[in-house]
Formats: sequence, C-alpha cells, structure tokens
Amino acid sequence: QVRLVESGGGLVQPGGSLTLSCAASGSIYRLVHMGWYRQVPGKQRELVATMTLNFNSVYADSVKGRFTISRDEDTVWLQMNSLNPEDTGVYYCNGRTGFGLESWGQGTQVTVSF
Repeated sequence: QVRLVESGGGLVQPGGSLTLSCAASGSIYRLVHMGWYRQVPGKQRELVATMTLNFNSVYADSVKGRFTISRDEDTVWLQMNSLNPEDTGVYYCNGRTGFGLESWGQGTQVTVSF
C-alpha cells in the first residue's frame, strides 16, 4: 500500500509563493510518475504538473512559467510562484507505477486571497 503525504499548503496573498511537498512510502514498485492535481468545488480534478523518473515534465497551460515541479525517487515538490486566486483549490499528490497502479494523497488546501 503506497502512502503519499502532502505538506505545504496554506493561505497566501495574490502574487505570493508556496511550495508543496509530497513524500511517498510503502511502494514496492518505483513511482515512474509523480505529480500534482488540483480540484475546486463543482469541478473535476485537473492536472497541474507531473514528472517522470527521468525528469520529463508536463504542466497545465495555466501554470506554465509560474510553477516548477521537481522530484527525487520518492518525493515530489511543487514550487508555486506568482499565485493568483484561480490557483485556489485542494492540491492532491499523485503517484503512478509504470504499469498504471495509481495512488493519491489526502490533499492539501491552497487558498490565494487577500
């Protein structure tokens, strides 16, 4: 059973920065993909950024140039700069093995507001 534990969410003013982190434990398979999704009430969970073990990354268009994803074997980080209210939501860590076995963290709230 893979356990993903997120930290780093909180309240930040527009234009500010936050860094999220997610540590994985308990996996007997390598998490080829690790990344972040976010969800707001009434909407589907959407991809924010993801990175493979060989450091290939994918970003949502809305965060390109502002967010940076990084990782090592079992931890993934999301550096978020120039935050705006549209970035508000619950951010979920995601880990996926090479054959598609997927795990999710419990989520961490990010609120961008004055």
